[in-house]
Amino acid sequence: MSALSDFRIVELSESVCGEYCGKLLSDFGAEVIKLERPACGSPTRSLGPFAAGEAGVERSGLFAYLNTNKNSVALELSTPAGAATLGRLVARADAVIDDHAPGWLKSVGLDPGTFQDRYPRLVLCAITPYGQDAPADRAHAEDLNVFHASGWGYHTPTAADDNKPPLKGPGRFLPSYEAGLDAALCVVAALYGREESGRGQFIDVSAQAVLASRVDYVLGQLVAGDMEATPRRTVFDLWGPATIFACRDGYVYLWLSERGHWAAMRQLMGNPQWMNSFPERWMELECTPERVAKCRQEFGAFLKTRGRDEVSAQAQKLGLPLVAVKNAGDLQRSPQYVYRGFFAELDHPVLGTAAYPTVPYKLSATRAKIVRPAPLLGQHTEAKLAALSGTTAEAGPARAGGEHHS
Repeated sequence: MSALSDFRIVELSESVCGEYCGKLLSDFGAEVIKLERPACGSPTRSLGPFAAGEAGVERSGLFAYLNTNKNSVALELSTPAGAATLGRLVARADAVIDDHAPGWLKSVGLDPGTFQDRYPRLVLCAITPYGQDAPADRAHAEDLNVFHASGWGYHTPTAADDNKPPLKGPGRFLPSYEAGLDAALCVVAALYGREESGRGQFIDVSAQAVLASRVDYVLGQLVAGDMEATPRRTVFDLWGPATIFACRDGYVYLWLSERGHWAAMRQLMGNPQWMNSFPERWMELECTPERVAKCRQEFGAFLKTRGRDEVSAQAQKLGLPLVAVKNAGDLQRSPQYVYRGFFAELDHPVLGTAAYPTVPYKLSATRAKIVRPAPLLGQHTEAKLAALSGTTAEAGPARAGGEHHS
């Protein structure tokens, strides 16, 4: 049995944040019933990368990743019949996940302010860019807007050209993934809290607030007035030598910011003569463009004949933050990931066999498992709707308390 195998979730989400939230819950055993548009399915089915470079509702690698272990029910919510079916599904559910703009839930009969009159034990979670009370001009913000509105723009690569558009930051959907993670944690906490209170609750997740909580000391410095609050993207530039270097067989990334790192680099390089002309605390007190360039030139020449994994291991033993830059193939072969069983191999009827990343944490007795690939569009419609009418026994989790009726 998995950690969440007693719970049933209805997923209304149609973007990365809500689908990732549902994925985390389904991978830990919850039964997640994903409602999709009958003709085209979730919009994430139209986002690449696509198998063999050919677009199609069953060919999206992104959708395949975000929807493991889920059930797909094709349902047109805009019709009276679809709305009635949604109500019956929700009546049997423990939680509902949504990521549409504020106001959309009310349009399908799940008003955040009144839904508990009909579903007193339901946990309703809405993930939006700025929360339910956001101004109208922010209701449809994208990840790029959220990223820069959270303060994370200060973490983008240094010395950015102010004449170019704002940088998107690391990753493809960072705000969405972080918001989905927080939403999943909140849903689980609410579900277990319901076991004592007997009541569900509404969870209002703001992606901007979530990402702001990840900004670490930068946000604190801004609030305290120790860092200038400005749209200039060079304000967080540390002007140090940290960067990516080429090795004999790939690349490494160096972080160098204080004299302990400098001493470790000196030892790694065998105490070269050129380092003697630098002050001991030059990075903290006398960091000039000339010294940065000289440091990068010499260290780059040192690395060119060395293997990335070997030199990274040597550097880390000395206390120098140097790491090998990995690609997808490297991660699959990583001894640590292999030992932890981080990747699960699944066979999808259209995409074929592929390795799927699981989660970066383990529960001792109820670990996350990916046992089924993402569903085909409407794959479970007949079975789930038949179960609502009582014409067939439903395969699903044992129900844990609550009001479940048709």
